[in-house]
Amino acid sequence: MKRVLSVLVSLLAALVPAVAAPAAHADPARAHVCDSEGLRGPDAPPAGAVVVPAGRLDGSDLETPGATYWFAPGVHTLAPGEYSQLAPAEGATFVGAPGAVLDGNHDNRYAFTGRAKNVTIRHLTITGFAAPRDEGVVNHDSGDGWVVEHNTLTGNDGAALMAGAANRITGNCLRDNGQYGLNAYQAGNGIRQLLVEGNEFTGNNTADWESKVEGCGCTGAMKFWAVDGADVRGNWIHDNRGPGLWADTNNNNFLVEDNVIENNDDVGIFYEISYNAAIRGNELRRNGWVAGRRAVEKGDPFPVGAIYLSEAGGDARVPARFAKLEVSGNRLEDNWDGIVGWANADRFCNSPASTTSDCTRLVGPSNTSRCAAPGIASAPLYRDCRWWTSEVDIHDNVFTFHPATVGCSARCGRMALFANVGTVPSWSPYQGDVIQRDIVHTAGNRWHDNSYAGPWQFTVVDMATTVPAATWTGPVYGQDSGSTFAS
Repeated sequence: MKRVLSVLVSLLAALVPAVAAPAAHADPARAHVCDSEGLRGPDAPPAGAVVVPAGRLDGSDLETPGATYWFAPGVHTLAPGEYSQLAPAEGATFVGAPGAVLDGNHDNRYAFTGRAKNVTIRHLTITGFAAPRDEGVVNHDSGDGWVVEHNTLTGNDGAALMAGAANRITGNCLRDNGQYGLNAYQAGNGIRQLLVEGNEFTGNNTADWESKVEGCGCTGAMKFWAVDGADVRGNWIHDNRGPGLWADTNNNNFLVEDNVIENNDDVGIFYEISYNAAIRGNELRRNGWVAGRRAVEKGDPFPVGAIYLSEAGGDARVPARFAKLEVSGNRLEDNWDGIVGWANADRFCNSPASTTSDCTRLVGPSNTSRCAAPGIASAPLYRDCRWWTSEVDIHDNVFTFHPATVGCSARCGRMALFANVGTVPSWSPYQGDVIQRDIVHTAGNRWHDNSYAGPWQFTVVDMATTVPAATWTGPVYGQDSGSTFAS
């Protein structure tokens, strides 16, 4: 009898189509880098390396192209003076033994400078350098082709690390630096082909620059300016005083993937006045609590998103791997707010609300003085003289929100898609509700097939309008088709 039942079950299984189980979300692994064995350098000099004993360095002895320098265990220092620094030659490699420390004694500004290409820095602890705000300690001049891996960059002022084109920044601990862990900026044409992978960014912005220069937009674990082609993946970005990852001004072609971004005071991922990106497979937890509470105390209703998209979106005219701004497969849990899509109607070329002289240089006219009346009111300048929050595709994400965990009762737990009323300047063609109508109804911004748990609300059109899920998904706004909602 048992054999007969077994045969029948097998026959039925063959006749009934199999139903695939839902794919499990693979949690990204935290990159536990700081204080790990992966930072430990070789106990003996690599073959052919020049041994650099601990003590005072003579930088002129470390300038041979293509040479490898092995820093022996102990503390290495530069000559006194703020401009004492190491200027590597092209192709040079600097490797630290276990316990090798390069210390700026809070006197020297910079550790490694110059525009030599293809420099490699591995297994060093670099600390105590006093770079000014917006300047960096390692790769100060944004040299191309640098490899910076398995180092500890900690306790420096300014940015611990700058970046240039085709840089590989992997497996580092960037901890407790005064401003940024990484400041990816290069004057001129900007940076291409940047890899930031498997690093730990924690405790950065110890100087709390936003409190010193309100509205400076100059803080975070890492910031990117005019970078075309960046892969930021597998990093652990946590407990920073400010945003986690911030891409600001004419960035393009970003892949932000499989990062764990948690417990940062402000926004987890901030993509601003930039183009074409994929933000996928990331874990974002408990971001924005400090900034959110501060906003409530000040009476500021502006959302503090875990992911904040400000005048950023897809534009197929800008060559990239992605023709839109796609946010997919992420898991957001107990952040102050969710995903915020925002457009400042007054922010465009030659407007007093624009904060950059670069303007829309990836799509706009080379002579931005043309972005003025009367030409800006007509095509192509009407579109090309401003950044648009457009072609944003948000799908297959999991959003979880527990107000008791976050510790908030109002102005939190929101998704948002909104703009302000355009007011200035007097010749602006974007006055009134032009941008509000565009961002909500005509710009191709779409939420769909997401999973919600918790009392989510939706700020839409303007900051004063917050609606429940039934209105957000209804005929007026038509968002989140195929999504599920659980209380």
